[in-house]
Amino acid sequence: MSDQYWFNLKTHEVEGDDGARSADRLGPYDSAEEAARALDKVAERNEAWDDDPSWNDEASSEG
Repeated sequence: MSDQYWFNLKTHEVEGDDGARSADRLGPYDSAEEAARALDKVAERNEAWDDDPSWNDEASSEG
């Protein structure tokens, strides 16, 4: 494999440079282990953004 890795959103597999088209994958990541955790990282970031008052429009539109 290459020095960079991607997570394939269709197959849920880690792949190198010669993998699927860019629209079907997340990355690049520096290691296969990081790429394998891609969906966990996305969920963590989404939760952080949901809890960030500067990104949360609901709080500013309620009052």
